[in-house]
Amino acid sequence: MLEFDTVNLSFGGSQVLEQVSFDVHKEEILAIIGPNGAGKTCILNCISGYYRPQHGQIIYKGKDLIHIPIHKIATNGIARTFQNVELFHELSTIENIMLGRGQFIKNSILAQSIYFGWSQKTEIENRKVAEDILDFLELKPYRKKNVGLLPYGMQKRIQLGQALAMEPELLLLDEPMAGMNLEEKEDIVRFILDVHEETKTSIILIEHDMGVVMDIADRIIVMDFGIKISEGDPETVKSDPKVIKAYLGKE
Repeated sequence: MLEFDTVNLSFGGSQVLEQVSFDVHKEEILAIIGPNGAGKTCILNCISGYYRPQHGQIIYKGKDLIHIPIHKIATNGIARTFQNVELFHELSTIENIMLGRGQFIKNSILAQSIYFGWSQKTEIENRKVAEDILDFLELKPYRKKNVGLLPYGMQKRIQLGQALAMEPELLLLDEPMAGMNLEEKEDIVRFILDVHEETKTSIILIEHDMGVVMDIADRIIVMDFGIKISEGDPETVKSDPKVIKAYLGKE
């Protein structure tokens, strides 16, 4: 699905990623873990085009993402959520979900303003997809509520819905459970597993909750100070001395 090949990323004299390589396979959940500042989010920023590495390749569908404009990356089937909620708080839940459908609405601004014929048909089709996502994520009761007035955990769920509205083949999730209580975490895990099972979407997951990671990830990559120190299935990674040292500071 994706090849992240010997990527280097630095800011000034600070090396953030050093010769990092890994593959993402089709229909798998790949978790990236590591202490704070290990470079996990930087990897997602490189894949989504927010950062441009100084060296290496990120190959997706035969193209090097490093040389593709950020909006083209999104239209090629890659969607992401953010560690901090990135929504339009003054808009309603359904309006935020509809924003994820922007790439599928090809009508001109004039045609959309007239809202007739093909423009109306396109709007109805895309709104149906958004409504299905609301139903899937159990967001129907909050359909018309302004996002800014909703609890943080609900906003994180809406952000997931916005990403799903893009119909991604590769979904990047940056700490989707951060700041949630136990019940909210259980809901998000259930939705992630349902998305993976029903749509066969490949997922890269960054998460600090090791219980969740060990339960749902097919493979795990461990980062420490910008270097990949371990990779494998959950049992292999859990028993790796380098991983234990990185997390506990001892052999």
